[in-house]
Amino acid sequence: MNHRAKAAWDQLGLYRTPPLAELFHDPDRLSLLSARFDLPQGGGIRFDWSKTHLTGELLAGFEVLAEAAGFAAARAALFAGDIVNPTEGRAAEHIAQRGLGRDSSVEEAQALHERMKLLVEAIHDGALGEVRHLIHVGIGGSALGPAMTVDALARDLALVDVHVVSNVDGCALEEAFAACDPQTTLLAVASKTFTTIETMTNAESVLKWLGDGGVDDPGGRVVALTASPEKAVEWGVDETRILPFPETVGGRYSLWSSIGFPVALAVGWEEFDAMLEGAAAMDRHFLDHDGAANLPLRAAFADLYYTRLRGCQTRAVFAYDERLRLLPSYLQQLEMESNGKGVTADGQPVSAATAPITWGGVGTDAQHAVFQLLHQGTHLVPVDFIASIAPGDGLDPAHHRILLMNCFAQGAALMAGKASGDPARSYPGDRPSATILCDDLDAATLGALIAFHEHRTFASAVLMGINPFDQFGVELGKEIARKIDRGGETFDLSTAALLAASGLA
Repeated sequence: MNHRAKAAWDQLGLYRTPPLAELFHDPDRLSLLSARFDLPQGGGIRFDWSKTHLTGELLAGFEVLAEAAGFAAARAALFAGDIVNPTEGRAAEHIAQRGLGRDSSVEEAQALHERMKLLVEAIHDGALGEVRHLIHVGIGGSALGPAMTVDALARDLALVDVHVVSNVDGCALEEAFAACDPQTTLLAVASKTFTTIETMTNAESVLKWLGDGGVDDPGGRVVALTASPEKAVEWGVDETRILPFPETVGGRYSLWSSIGFPVALAVGWEEFDAMLEGAAAMDRHFLDHDGAANLPLRAAFADLYYTRLRGCQTRAVFAYDERLRLLPSYLQQLEMESNGKGVTADGQPVSAATAPITWGGVGTDAQHAVFQLLHQGTHLVPVDFIASIAPGDGLDPAHHRILLMNCFAQGAALMAGKASGDPARSYPGDRPSATILCDDLDAATLGALIAFHEHRTFASAVLMGINPFDQFGVELGKEIARKIDRGGETFDLSTAALLAASGLA
């Protein structure tokens, strides 16, 4: 971290924020800390940080930090397709999949999207016979993004029933098998390298299931989604059913590439394209606005205030919408794999906390499970509430009314608290939350919402001086698993005993 950025952090650390109730004495607070993002397609998203401890003075201090940390230059490098992942010497070009970035990368993305569109439409038209089910095997970003998006968008209009399987535990595949007919099932294998052991093991088991189910040519039912098309050919996939994506698109940022194939197959190309357009609208906002007017950057200001200046070790996300029930899990990977680092981008130890632990759930379920700790526990946990004004169901409007009432009430209660002569019934209050309120949860809005969180994660990384695009922390456990598989290795006494007890020794 350069001296100017360190000085900006030091200055921020001197600020003492009044309680939230006192901050609301400012009649301009709501207008200062809430904003609306409008989508070109119609509709939009309201962001409200007024129930956080951010103030005009803090926003100004963070703007100084952003300038000192070189945020504008880092953002420009991201959009230009320059190397922003120094440890691997790569660009991060997920934005090009949405139409912005280096011209050659955008052109490549458009060509690959056209290839995917043609395959999706051919399948819908019966080119591969009757297709009613897709088993999509992948792990990490190759599974979390598609699973979340299909669950959010395909409930009422699924053209193909999609089952995303990531866990190598056979129980996960058996559950998918029970819901599918092998005669009408396709297999999508999503792996950047086409060597990921969990994914390839699951893929082999699906091929066997298809064969056992009477499919004459199981290999003819496979679609490969990969940055290593030659490996897919070696594995036996026909070139016409290989959908490549660039090496510069990282796993947890890959939904917009061919990894989004199951989404397009489930809801149709127009919906997938609308999601890309919604994300592109957020991209343009992120590129064109500076300082606190930049919504993902402002979210990063709030995140870093609580993580670095208030010592908060976790951040909670509660989706008050069943369609977003997988969003907290998706954000766990996006934020913790990106920013869960202990060194700066140039390899030096960090001087303060980096990513908080992201966790969460679905309202109203979570209210009856974890909100006790949020209201009366000893941890200060900043919360994001995410909801949609338009319901996702066709039932009595009372359902959605109760849902939204609870969402807004929880934020108000966390802030206000309630004194009582009985300590067990006393609420301290002054607990922060932000609210993200969508007009509706359509494809464009979902795309914008996901892109917002991607840029929020990137902005936080820049302000902390870390690299959000590598993930070497996942490799050591895999390396030791390979040693166990090879045999002949010596491990600590505990691991050796576990291997012996389970029959793996």
